[in-house]
Amino acid sequence: MTRALPSTARPSGLGRAPGRVLLYLSLVLAAFMTLLPVLWMLGASVRPEGNILSHPSDLIPTHWTLVNYRQIWSAIPFANELRSTVVFAGGVTIFSLLFDSMTAYALARLEFPGRRLFFVLILLFLMVPPQITLIPVYQMVAHLGLINTYPGMIIPRATNAFGIFFLRQFFVGLPSDLSQAARIDGASELRIYWSIVMPLARPALLTLGLFHFMYNWNDLLWPLIITTDNNMATLPAGLAQFAGTHVVEYGLLMAGATMAMLPMLLAFVAVQRKFIQGIATTGLK
Repeated sequence: MTRALPSTARPSGLGRAPGRVLLYLSLVLAAFMTLLPVLWMLGASVRPEGNILSHPSDLIPTHWTLVNYRQIWSAIPFANELRSTVVFAGGVTIFSLLFDSMTAYALARLEFPGRRLFFVLILLFLMVPPQITLIPVYQMVAHLGLINTYPGMIIPRATNAFGIFFLRQFFVGLPSDLSQAARIDGASELRIYWSIVMPLARPALLTLGLFHFMYNWNDLLWPLIITTDNNMATLPAGLAQFAGTHVVEYGLLMAGATMAMLPMLLAFVAVQRKFIQGIATTGLK
């Protein structure tokens, strides 16, 4: 025989409903505020220049046109700048992942004199603004004759203090039993690093790779300083030409920014799950 519930009893889910609705509304509002500049950029990229200047606050275009996307290819050497950006950002990402992971493995898994001091120095480098090192690094690159070259753009960015710190924290959290078993079987440290640790660190590597690629893809200052040839310019430097002292060509600028954003969006979608996993499993140890 079933007992009737007391009159005061009610399903626990009903009490949480107002709180959940408020939470969802807050998340939707936060997402809208975050995406508002992107929405305006997308709308401005398909609007005539006169319409942007006369109604700058409109999010939904009243007049549509693709002329900005057609003109961007001739207004600047967009194809050359896209190629330079891919080579620069991709090259830095590949070399950074290699050197950062090797250094992080040594700091996390190897015992050698001065290991803790070396790690503290890396943490100190995280606090140094990169603008401070621009002049000495430029002088070194110029002395080596690497101005207006891809090696001159990539080599100074080939390793990163944040990348070493990030991967070191991940490597510390990996179980050491596999490495110990491999050492007993006679595997070298290089074999352990490449065949055991690196496959296990795939989420962290993809996460760090996305960070490196995104940062260097959007970097304006360093490529602008190290290159004087228009054929070596990157997309941020090329798009900066549309923002003059007195006149800003918003339509072309927003069309170029939209096209420059697409590779970043595709890269994030491709590694989204591993990105979240890498962030969640990398802690301070």
